[in-house]
Amino acid sequence: MPEGDTVWQAARRLHDALAGQVLTRSDLRVPRFATADLTGRTVLDVTPRGKHLLTRVEGGLTLHSHLRMDGSWRVYAHGQRWNGGPAHQIRAVLGNAGRTAVGYRLPVLELMRTTDEGRAVGHLGPDLLGPDWNPGLALANLLEDPARPLGEALLDQRNLAGIGNVFKSELCFLLGVTPWLPVGELPADRSAQLPEFARKLLELNRERPVRNTTGRRGQDLFVYGRAHRPCLRCRTPIRLADQGDGSRERPTYWCPTCQPGPAPFTPRR
Repeated sequence: MPEGDTVWQAARRLHDALAGQVLTRSDLRVPRFATADLTGRTVLDVTPRGKHLLTRVEGGLTLHSHLRMDGSWRVYAHGQRWNGGPAHQIRAVLGNAGRTAVGYRLPVLELMRTTDEGRAVGHLGPDLLGPDWNPGLALANLLEDPARPLGEALLDQRNLAGIGNVFKSELCFLLGVTPWLPVGELPADRSAQLPEFARKLLELNRERPVRNTTGRRGQDLFVYGRAHRPCLRCRTPIRLADQGDGSRERPTYWCPTCQPGPAPFTPRR
């Protein structure tokens, strides 16, 4: 599941493959930009911003993409077979003399002036893996609505950018509270540590091929994806429920023993 760490990895792969190279192939397979042609332009850089990717191209243009749940960018050497999915799932192709980047199942893909990037990412809070990281501002954003459940506040990219369902569940476990605890009720010592704690988790994982929050081999995550299996600390079965207003699926995992606090009445089966 793409979160700040995996988007950072995708940006690095794309940057290494495309930056400084002239595009010899450009194919944007979305109706609005199907006639746009970037061939002949040099890719300047590929930058992550939270869960967003900004591919900046010579001439003041930026290709903005977002992976959401199952989007991906794959990089292939010249002549290598593309294997990221069926052809009808391809939304973008950017190639140069040696490499080709293929975007599969991209729910967001738009070409804009680089000066207009704020329209796409200006609403985001401090980026956990970005140069704009500001833990004080991130904490102030989280505490602005003290009655809001902690898990929902962490997922709100306007508060801090880069956390998804996996890190939300893992952070709440490590903080020892349920994701439904009002953020204003988080003990002061833990709330003060939360922003840097979150940043450290993403930093540790941005170089890893397999995400790990436990420090153990073969037991990579404390709670996420472990519904009904025993907690790694206390052996209580992990629970699963959806969190939020129901407009999007937000699977949330927690241990009812290690994470005291409010919880939904009807956990997901």
